[in-house]
Amino acid sequence: MLHTKTLPAGWLGFDLNVLRRLKFGSVAMPFSSDPLLGTYLKRHGARVATNDVLRSAWTRSVAAIQNNNERLTDDDLNTVLEDIYIPGHRLRNPALRTWFSETDSWWFDNARRNIDRLESPFSFAIASSLVMAVGDYARSFNDDNGELRQPLSNAFRRFWNSLPSPVNNGQTNTCQNQRVKEFIAETRTDLLFLRLPPARTGTRTGYTDDLMWKEEWLREGNDFWPEIDAMRSGSLGMPVETKSQYLQLLSSFLGSAGHIRKWAIAHVETGFVTAQDLVDTLNPIRKVEAVYTKDFSELTGTKAVIITA
Repeated sequence: MLHTKTLPAGWLGFDLNVLRRLKFGSVAMPFSSDPLLGTYLKRHGARVATNDVLRSAWTRSVAAIQNNNERLTDDDLNTVLEDIYIPGHRLRNPALRTWFSETDSWWFDNARRNIDRLESPFSFAIASSLVMAVGDYARSFNDDNGELRQPLSNAFRRFWNSLPSPVNNGQTNTCQNQRVKEFIAETRTDLLFLRLPPARTGTRTGYTDDLMWKEEWLREGNDFWPEIDAMRSGSLGMPVETKSQYLQLLSSFLGSAGHIRKWAIAHVETGFVTAQDLVDTLNPIRKVEAVYTKDFSELTGTKAVIITA
């Protein structure tokens, strides 16, 4: 099985260093494929509103950001792991074989079935997030180091034991799974933190393998991708072929975000779209205040950029 190495979406330390310079009590994050930054901002008292068109990303945000109090109990754990290694007549989700061995596919298929038995939406989200972590763990091994891998159920218990206590920041934090323009038009916050999606040229879905397998596991198949394409059509986040198309989509999106008083736009510069391209796009809409950069070119060939306006 091939495992594609991908560039990070951002760098947490750099993001937090810039955001600490800004004054805000609430933040909207239209693209939130990872809940880590939102969780940190929640921990520091901000009201957090996140969105992502991927249901798997939304589920992880619900577990970490929208959830203020619930934890996965021992009974919940036993429910998820019940008969988890026992194969059935056939996989409910044959798409799992794209990503995992037959034995591992049965584990993930049974885990998905068992998670549906949990009574609380937050328990469902927490358990799903743990299974996704187990999947990332399983996919990090190959034929050369597979003997070092723990059984998946052991990994699930280990991740469960290491879960931090949920953060209750006394705010009503919200997580959405809708079109980005609808989300931003309906959201009222002090700050827009826009982590720009990659341009994603030349790929079938525009998503990395690490995101695709999670979505196909959670949705129990792979026939939904046209639905995702429809949600992204004509909006920032859809796959594009040219820089001008990407910048036009960005300009259109920002035109819907004028009611948010402060913007912080985060970008990983790989050469397709530069920081200057972004400044030139933003200035006619709203005056750019500062451009923060961090050079990671020696490690990844990229540069982290955050533009405030």
